[in-house]
Amino acid sequence: MIRLVRSSILAGIAIGCGGFGFLASGIQAETFGPLFGSILFSFGLMTVVAYKLALYTGTAGFIKKNEIGRLFVILGGNIIGCICMGLISRCSPMDIQSAAQNVINLRLERGPLCCGLLGIPCGFMMTTAVTFARKQHYIPLLLAVPLFIVCGFTHCIADAFYYSCAPIAFLKAHILQIITVYVSIVLGNLIGCNLYRIVVPALAKVAE
Repeated sequence: MIRLVRSSILAGIAIGCGGFGFLASGIQAETFGPLFGSILFSFGLMTVVAYKLALYTGTAGFIKKNEIGRLFVILGGNIIGCICMGLISRCSPMDIQSAAQNVINLRLERGPLCCGLLGIPCGFMMTTAVTFARKQHYIPLLLAVPLFIVCGFTHCIADAFYYSCAPIAFLKAHILQIITVYVSIVLGNLIGCNLYRIVVPALAKVAE
């Protein structure tokens, strides 16, 4: 269990690194542009796969019914890792906090139902990318993250990093909304990660 927690924390840190790059590139949009930032974000998922770390959206699609508790230990560890990177982001000379707040505002404007629904295709894409990687095909890892960002799909671990970066006063003022929206994204990702099992159960053997 301790090894799982450590692995999930490091996975959260990896996603936080990718998220940091995404927000930073958005601040410097005239130089890099948003697409470049979304490609940078792929670093997080590629690191998770390379080191075989425990990531919520990289595990949920392969978890067994009796391992649900393990899945939420992973989620907790991922959040801790994101908080670590969020604290580090506050040392940046760039206005990462405002960039994170802008992302969160978009979530709050959409509300929990839309954010949860947008989490479903994101989860499906994460499971698909990891399935390809397990078969030594790594291009989907590079494509999946920019695709879900460009489409506006929601990823609960990425959002955990954004919350960790945002101004404390802003978080306090919207805490109930943030929790509601976040829970909906976690559930949406869970459904999406298992979409292949739900729609075409026979594909479960392909993903093993």
